[in-house]
Amino acid sequence: MAINLQKGQRISLEKTNGSKLQSVCVGINWGAIEKKGMFGFSKTKEAVDLDASCAMFDENKQLKDVVYFGNLTSKDGSARHSGDDLTGDMGGDDGLDNEVITLDLSRLDASVNYVAFVLNSFRGHDFGTIPFASIRIYEGSPKMVNEVFATYDIANGAGFAGHVSMVLGVFYKKNGEWKFNAIGEPTKDKKLEETVRTVGQSYL
Repeated sequence: MAINLQKGQRISLEKTNGSKLQSVCVGINWGAIEKKGMFGFSKTKEAVDLDASCAMFDENKQLKDVVYFGNLTSKDGSARHSGDDLTGDMGGDDGLDNEVITLDLSRLDASVNYVAFVLNSFRGHDFGTIPFASIRIYEGSPKMVNEVFATYDIANGAGFAGHVSMVLGVFYKKNGEWKFNAIGEPTKDKKLEETVRTVGQSYL
């Protein structure tokens, strides 16, 4: 059964059968913005370009690697990005992820202690205006979901209006085991580089 993560909740990566997750997908799903026409009659859709990224840090919180739309695979091959989605769901929520980052914890460089996932609005669309946006963690691939491990609704959280950047959550290693911290915090950053810097300073 999937867990609906609450802001600040920390969970172990344990499946329903008691085994540990090693390879996970982090998927982001979001919608285009509906724009009303003259007199409020006709409606059009405005494309929204959200960018999912992940940043890897060592135990000293020093940045090791970043996977994003311009660098689709980490140096150690543990993380892979499905590619840039420039529009979001134009026809309403289709239930599918627009961008997926696959993370194989067993292939991570031994020096990596934190893997943080962030979301940025590339064209500066305010999170408060996007109709829906969610993150889910699951076993499978970008094209096939085997088992949803956890879901986290980021569209309905308070405090996102007025922001174009946020920290989704962090996988972290504790006593040799990987766990996940659902952060769900907007930041004041405008660009990915700024968000990654903020993560290293405040969220690890």
